[in-house]
Amino acid sequence: MHKKNRAMLIGSIGAGKSTLTNALLGKPVEAVKTQALIYYDWIVDTPGEYVENPFFYKNIMATALEVTHVLYLHDATKKKTVFPPNFSTGINKLAIGVITKSDAEDADVSLAIKKARQVVVNGPIVVTSSLNKEGLEEIRALVQCQSLQEMKECSDNWKSKTIIFNENLYNL
Repeated sequence: MHKKNRAMLIGSIGAGKSTLTNALLGKPVEAVKTQALIYYDWIVDTPGEYVENPFFYKNIMATALEVTHVLYLHDATKKKTVFPPNFSTGINKLAIGVITKSDAEDADVSLAIKKARQVVVNGPIVVTSSLNKEGLEEIRALVQCQSLQEMKECSDNWKSKTIIFNENLYNL
């Protein structure tokens, strides 16, 4: 992992940010309620309130200054997303959509991907399962990328079908 690359995870309360963080870092997976920003090796875990309440968007923007990538988490068991359409375009960092809880009994991965595409209009979307360790290597590889083009090449070359690259033809 490039030492200079750091990813911030944002998503609703209960979307799986802390669980994914622990899985990415190889720690035991346990769900915890994040109360404040938590800085790990190359990950910044954020409270769900940061995206659920627009009053806290300023916290997301300030924290984004410290990272190279922003991971937008969408829980596959939820029908709605907390992110406004095109939300990733308002943060000038490399965006990665992440579908969490894809292995849950009530998961609707297709709907989750559709919702993620409305948020991350240009960039990869990774379908994950922290429990089954699916999508973790893909996220680690994408966070090592230095540009959108590099992330596209990484996505195109990945052998699994866990990465979908969303492209906006109008974004040059």
